[in-house]
Amino acid sequence: MEQHIKRYTGDDIDVTYDTVRCIHVAECLRRLPAVFDRERRPWIMPNGAPANSVAETVVTCPSGALHFERKDGGAAEVVSTQNTIRLIRNGPLHVRGDFTIVNGVGDVILNDTRAALCRCGGSANKPLCDNTHKTIGFVAPDSVPEPMAIIEPLDGGKLTIETTTNGPLRITGKFTVLNNRGEPVYQGTVAEFCRCGGSGTKPFCDGTHEKIGFVAE
Repeated sequence: MEQHIKRYTGDDIDVTYDTVRCIHVAECLRRLPAVFDRERRPWIMPNGAPANSVAETVVTCPSGALHFERKDGGAAEVVSTQNTIRLIRNGPLHVRGDFTIVNGVGDVILNDTRAALCRCGGSANKPLCDNTHKTIGFVAPDSVPEPMAIIEPLDGGKLTIETTTNGPLRITGKFTVLNNRGEPVYQGTVAEFCRCGGSGTKPFCDGTHEKIGFVAE
């Protein structure tokens, strides 16, 4: 998985930006234009707002492209008490919580709190989204085939996301699936999520990857 991280230094807080992981949701631009401005160079100026405001904005980045490091004794990013997988209509899986991504042989790819995972099958930066879904006309609902009627709060804990070789994302640990509006529709502790783009039971795998010859490390 490719990474290209740039650091923007401020007096009280530094912001790091992974250019490969960014999928241009632009939450940072809308929330804090004094700090984040794509028309300016450098486009991130951490001294443009109080450190608390910068930190609060950074953690809204769904892809995990943005992170911060406090230099003033302020609090680090708080890991969510629940692991959530948000289904973006015709787009990726937005994962938030305490998770580790491992490959098919158990090697750790990423430890993080936020990520956008490809489910169209076309990303050049698998398992992460690179916005290929927009160029190939990927279509996927933002809910599960049979939403659960009652969703009780589910404590988090460590979540493991395995990128099975040429197959789905196998997710183990406590998690809640959200629709595009952030409403809970499913909970589980083990599930396989389609990442070839072809499943008829999206977001879950139905074995289509084997029929279409999906290839992914």
